[in-house]
Amino acid sequence: MPLSRFTLRQLEAFATVAELHSFKGTAERMGLTTQAVSQLIADFEAVLGFRLFDRTTRRVALTGAGRDFLGSVRTVLRHVHDAESAAEDVRQRAAGLVRVGAPMVLASTALPAAIRTYTAEHPKVVVRIRDLPVDSLIDSVSAGDVDLAVGPDRTSGQEISSQALFDSPWVLWCSPDHPLAHLKQVRWADLRHHTLVAAGRDHELSVAQMRVNAPEDTRITPVDVVDNISTALGMATQGLAATLAPAYVGVMAARLGLVMKRVVEPETVRKVCLYQPLNRTLSPAAEGFAEYLAHWLQQWSETDVTAKPAA
Repeated sequence: MPLSRFTLRQLEAFATVAELHSFKGTAERMGLTTQAVSQLIADFEAVLGFRLFDRTTRRVALTGAGRDFLGSVRTVLRHVHDAESAAEDVRQRAAGLVRVGAPMVLASTALPAAIRTYTAEHPKVVVRIRDLPVDSLIDSVSAGDVDLAVGPDRTSGQEISSQALFDSPWVLWCSPDHPLAHLKQVRWADLRHHTLVAAGRDHELSVAQMRVNAPEDTRITPVDVVDNISTALGMATQGLAATLAPAYVGVMAARLGLVMKRVVEPETVRKVCLYQPLNRTLSPAAEGFAEYLAHWLQQWSETDVTAKPAA
């Protein structure tokens, strides 16, 4: 028997009559006429091939077949109501899975804090973090590996939207006893005589790009490139090298006792952006979290969590 011959209206009418023992009461609850309820039950019985109720002028009672069938109908209706509730949650951005990519510093500090506050109000939304290299953010969003990504500004192309969230100056991190820590200002020229370590290809390229127009003998070249910013900061803590990074890594560097110095002449500012796909539709849950995250990160950047560079 094709399931399409059953209607939810028939199931609802049957279960309600069985509960109320009344066609009139069922009609009032369902907003129908008594005749309409009677027709629903008659059509349902015709599809089933057996009677559901024994009806007299004084009473309505389930038949034996009706009693046997009632449990299955109530189970179906319960699942339908659950599905309606789930659809409402999705529609209201209250449920779903969201995958967010970010480089290590943001993935280990800002994102977990944002997720904690968001999911406290949206407990049915599950947010998963993927820590990614900066140069993989755009490709991961484009390929659908993540729904959203947050990180330093990159060329996003036509398939990805880029929303600038906040500016983060490119700064120097060094130990308190490093010679540069005692300067009132640090210029690019001051860096030529000190050991610098870069973290990842993105940082290495950024350092090179910032001085690409400088004469060859004044360009800044890191002596080493490590995979993770935590390694570069660790080396700076021990006085082995200084490192250049956006100021927002202060959320990690400050805990290590490192000194932050703004690098001037020229000063370089890095934008942190939210990346979203343009070639596919985000789920309501992902849309809701993206809106929240953009606002949350803007506020986060204004707090002292990222520390203020020393003059």
